[in-house]
Amino acid sequence: MTAHEIDYRIYGEEMQYVEIELDPQEGVVAEAGSFMMMDDGIKMETIFGDGSKNDSGFLGKILGAGKRILTGESLFMTAFYNDLIGKRNVSFASPYPGKIIPIDLAQFGGKFICQKDAFLCAAKGVSIGIEFSKKLGRGLFGGEGFVMQKLEGDGMAFVHAGGTMAKKELLAGEILRVDTGCIVGFDQTVDYDIEFVGGIKNTVFGGEGLFFAKLQGPGTVYIQSLPFSRLAGRVLASATRSGGKSKGEGSVLGGLGDLLDGDNRF
Repeated sequence: MTAHEIDYRIYGEEMQYVEIELDPQEGVVAEAGSFMMMDDGIKMETIFGDGSKNDSGFLGKILGAGKRILTGESLFMTAFYNDLIGKRNVSFASPYPGKIIPIDLAQFGGKFICQKDAFLCAAKGVSIGIEFSKKLGRGLFGGEGFVMQKLEGDGMAFVHAGGTMAKKELLAGEILRVDTGCIVGFDQTVDYDIEFVGGIKNTVFGGEGLFFAKLQGPGTVYIQSLPFSRLAGRVLASATRSGGKSKGEGSVLGGLGDLLDGDNRF
């Protein structure tokens, strides 16, 4: 086994975090900003790329860092190691309400494809790279662009889904149509393409975008009910319409009601 063999436990419901148990000399890599807490004896180190064997050597580190730029991530990742005798724990939190999904890469044939901002953390030795779209339509209209992240290796990785997560097991030839932003990830046996919604009324007035993601089995697909882009878009639209102020919750007092609120600092 090339990746470190880690144990884990996921806590919480809507705002989850994952606790990774590290034996002596075991390690885990994580996205910058996902760290929550760690036991005494855990060593933290900022590294280029993901620190896997594919990332070794000066050129490998530069290429690994370049791949992360293409997926919109930071040049650096953070590695955590247990430098003491005995087990130590380190925890990582989800960035917004949703579910943390454990992915055993050995059960996915050593490769799992996910959207660019889904990755949370993984056992040291797992390679976090990019997956280029080979289809022009998917790259231009698929919502995720020409590149998605790919996780490779034989260890554990953890990805995050916004809102409620749905896991679909597609049979050979079975097709699932999904909003492009709602895809969390899928295994390498799933064929991913985009499909025009069709129909003048659907196109002009449907409000669901012009394209669906078309996922064809066999394979496993993970879907999220609340993509962060959708959440951020709703918040921004609401703030823009109201000028950053409360709408008064339908009160007949309108703006006068704001004066009676207990806290108007924001």
